[in-house]
Amino acid sequence: MPDQSLSPDWPASVHPPGSDSFERTAAVWLLDLLPADYRLHGVLRRHPVALSRLALHYVSASLAATREGYRTARVELRDHMPPHALEQVMRAYTEEGRRTAAVLRAVEAVDAALRSHRDGEVFEEGA
Repeated sequence: MPDQSLSPDWPASVHPPGSDSFERTAAVWLLDLLPADYRLHGVLRRHPVALSRLALHYVSASLAATREGYRTARVELRDHMPPHALEQVMRAYTEEGRRTAAVLRAVEAVDAALRSHRDGEVFEEGA
């Protein structure tokens, strides 16, 4: 279901806004970004806009933690590992920072679409 108006950050597995399966695919994708225990809260499955806000905060915090880890890793780890391993850690932080920033942009796009989507629609997992 290609839609020319979708942002390049739009996740491939989420159907476009306005499609019958938009909220369902958005909720499935968002739940996959969060720890499994978040699936226990039915309100998040029933109201994808709440789920998207939670995912937005969760992924934002993860990106902030990755950036903080990158800023502090050399000082915190230099006495505990060889220089070549520390360089590998720094590369891991860089790669994860880029990946997480891309995920955050995708969550922001889905969140914006959900917030502008029709009010009152309810998603039921498995429906």
